[in-house]
Amino acid sequence: AERLRQKHQLSLRILPVEVMPDALRRLDLHARQLQLSELLDQSSRNFHVAVQLALLEQGEAITAIADGAQFTDRAAWRLFRRHLAGHFAAALLMPYGRFMRACEATGYDLTILQRRFNVGFEQLAHRLTTLQRVGQRGLPFFMARIDRAGQFSKRYAGASGTTLLESEVACPLWHVHRGFEQAGRIQVQTIAFAETSGQESDWFTMARSVEGTGAPGGEAAQFVVVLGLEARLAGQLAQSRGLSLDPAQAMRVGPGCARCHRVDCQQRSLPPRGAVLQFDERSRGLTPFSIAP
Repeated sequence: AERLRQKHQLSLRILPVEVMPDALRRLDLHARQLQLSELLDQSSRNFHVAVQLALLEQGEAITAIADGAQFTDRAAWRLFRRHLAGHFAAALLMPYGRFMRACEATGYDLTILQRRFNVGFEQLAHRLTTLQRVGQRGLPFFMARIDRAGQFSKRYAGASGTTLLESEVACPLWHVHRGFEQAGRIQVQTIAFAETSGQESDWFTMARSVEGTGAPGGEAAQFVVVLGLEARLAGQLAQSRGLSLDPAQAMRVGPGCARCHRVDCQQRSLPPRGAVLQFDERSRGLTPFSIAP
C-alpha cells in the first residue's frame, strides 16, 4: 500500500461487497484508488496489490514478453499477460534469495513458509515451481490444481520433467482427492506412476484443499492443490519426515483409466483405450475388466 501511495499516488481502499458485488479488484484512476473487495483475505489482498504493481511498473516488459510469444488469439495473449503479472506478484511477495534461504533452512516446510511470507497455499505452490535460477536452484517441484471431478484446472510441470499432469483427469487412487475430505490438512503420499511407455516413475506428493472467493450468499469454489517431486529427492522435505520413501511401498497409480494399462486395478471404472478385453462366463475376477496382456 505504501509503494502504491509513494510511487503511483494511489490509495488502497477495501470496499464492502455491496459496493463491489461483481469484482475483487478495481483500479479507479479518476479517484486515484486501488479498490479491493472485503471478500479477500489478507494474503489475497497482498497478492492483488502485487499484481497491480506488476501492471503499473512492468506493463511494457509484460507486453513485450507476451508479444514475443506470437499468439494468434487475442484472448490467449491476455491470459498470458495475466500469468506474467501473477509471476511478478509471487516474486515480489516471496523474493528469490530470501525465499530460497527460508526453504533450505526449514526443509521446505509448507506451513512455516506460508506463515513467514503471509501467502496462500496456492501462491506458495506456484512459487516453488519457479526456483531454477542458475547457481541458486531449488528442488524441481511440479504443481497442479484439481477439482472434485478429478479435472486439472492448473498444471505446472516446472523443472520436474513429470508426465503425471498430462492426463485429462487424475487417478482416483492418488491421495490428492482426500484433500476434499480433510480440509486444510496436507495429504502426503509416495506414488509409483505408470508411464505410457510402460515404465514407472516414483514421486512424493503433498496436497491440500483451497477455497476460492465465494460470491455473497454463494458457495466458494473448492479445489485441491498438489505439489510433488521425485521420490528420491523427498528426503530433504519436512513433510516427509518419519515416512517411508521406499518405492516398493508406493501406491501404484496411473494416468486416468482411459490411458492406464494396469491389469490389476480394482478401482478401474472403464477399460483403457485400445485394450483387448477378455471374458470368461464361468468365473469373475477381482477386477471389473480382464485385459489381455
